[in-house]
Amino acid sequence: MRITICKTFCFICTLLLFSNCTPDNTKPNTLSEQEQKEGWKLLFNGKNLQGWHLYNEVGHKSAWVVGNGILYCDPNSEENRIDLVSDNEYENFELKFEWQLEKEGNSGVFINVKEDTTIAQTYFSGPEYQLLEDTHMDFNLPLKKSGCLYNFTPQLNSARTKLRGEWNESRIIQKDGQIMFYLNDQQTAIMDFNSNDWKSLVLKSNFKNYPHFGKYTKGHIALQDWSRGVSFRNIKIREL
Repeated sequence: MRITICKTFCFICTLLLFSNCTPDNTKPNTLSEQEQKEGWKLLFNGKNLQGWHLYNEVGHKSAWVVGNGILYCDPNSEENRIDLVSDNEYENFELKFEWQLEKEGNSGVFINVKEDTTIAQTYFSGPEYQLLEDTHMDFNLPLKKSGCLYNFTPQLNSARTKLRGEWNESRIIQKDGQIMFYLNDQQTAIMDFNSNDWKSLVLKSNFKNYPHFGKYTKGHIALQDWSRGVSFRNIKIREL
């Protein structure tokens, strides 16, 4: 992967201006006074699914439930097994969220998702921030580690997930099509979705047959439904 030094330097400088690394010790699913001043908003209110809907609005009942301030995808539910997407679209933003997976769990968070009934799945358009539990059979595959730009780049810096039952902290920053991923305070990915390098990677991947994949720098945020339970909380966003 080649990203020019100049462009990378400008991108990092921009992030230093926008990013806040101060630990958040507030109650889950609330905003501190500092966060409010910085323009953060809750994407998950801890009470219900307000601000979210099933991809392509398929049905009203789903495996996604809310309880005790946690957004949970129930692997035993017989309701619709569909990814959950944000009502709003985002372009330049910083997103942070906490997550847990059950044993052998596998999930992800997609960005720049194009919602259209002609596009069957969220991952047909949106690149993925990978979430993977340590006991999953793919855990040792470099392109599937937690925090990866799924199936494209290995972790930029080695980052471990926390023990099962503890909350992992993740962050996604996108500015003018350039993204940075973080897992538990370690930067794990960087990519420019406008670059020829990205286009080349897509053409060489198993996403090459999805005409909408990776083409957008604005779209919905999506949470992946999968065969094991996944939990989220403290989903917060600010537009840059």
